[in-house]
Amino acid sequence: MSVYQLRAAPGGWGGGGGAEEGRRHTPVMLEEVITYLDPRPGEHYIDGTLGNGGHATRLLETDSTIEVLGLDRDPLTLADTAARMAAYRPRLHTHRGTFDELGVALATLGWQPVAGILLDLGVSSMQLDQPARGFAFRTSGPLDMRMSAGDGPTAADLVATLDEQALAEIIWRYGEEPAARKIAAAIVEARAREPLTDTMALAELIEGVRPRRSGVHPATRTFQALRIAVNDELAQIDRFLEHALEWLAPGGRLVIIAYHSLEDRRIKRAFRNWARSCVCPPRLPQCVCDARAQVRLLRRRVVTPSEQEIASNRRARSARLRALEVLQ
Repeated sequence: MSVYQLRAAPGGWGGGGGAEEGRRHTPVMLEEVITYLDPRPGEHYIDGTLGNGGHATRLLETDSTIEVLGLDRDPLTLADTAARMAAYRPRLHTHRGTFDELGVALATLGWQPVAGILLDLGVSSMQLDQPARGFAFRTSGPLDMRMSAGDGPTAADLVATLDEQALAEIIWRYGEEPAARKIAAAIVEARAREPLTDTMALAELIEGVRPRRSGVHPATRTFQALRIAVNDELAQIDRFLEHALEWLAPGGRLVIIAYHSLEDRRIKRAFRNWARSCVCPPRLPQCVCDARAQVRLLRRRVVTPSEQEIASNRRARSARLRALEVLQ
């Protein structure tokens, strides 16, 4: 069975982290998000990855006439966040689904197009800090990694069923792990003795193959790769980018926060293509394509968290924000 047949829900970050961080969850680059979205009274905004609701709350607080639609694939996270944000209803609307399915939710509300869309591609703290969800490897838990419990195959299913070559391809392609072949071989050898179903057991196996050479745990890239494969994350981003401009009104803004290069490359490429005013081959002496830019990049270079934010919120350290405005 190939990785492309093992599709489940979308997902986010797959590193470590403790329960203390979850209790003090802080939305990443909150003020930067608000600055680039530039919320306007009476408009509709999308938080395509609602999570703990930090960004959505700040949006709703900017003006009493703003409405926000929050999407999340995880019914547990969605229900918990909606309950905590009950004071903002009826201006807060929620929808269980992935951000590439935004068109369905917009059609239901009759909102299309909207003034702004935010995607924070990091996994919510509520998911990351629950060992039973299987995202973290510093505590023991089932090797799950599904963003929506019970929806599709788990990471343990991939580890148990894919052959060595397919596992190595996933670990290399989605984790950019130099030791992908060695790790895949070790997994296949270990599972022949007993099933690999525990997060810490897999992390320890990887550490034995790839000893720690820095502060980053050797299992980090492999866990990222498995999580991306389980949740079909990159394809979900591609599907969203295919329709994002259709969902935004002229003057509307799109803000995306990515957490690793595989996400950010896709976003950077799409943003730059949309901002191009000419698509002629470079060899032509003059433009003949009659194309025009669809968007204005609000900042040419990627936006990163401040040193102060990283010091107070370790989970912000890998964040990369890009923002644009749809041209009139």
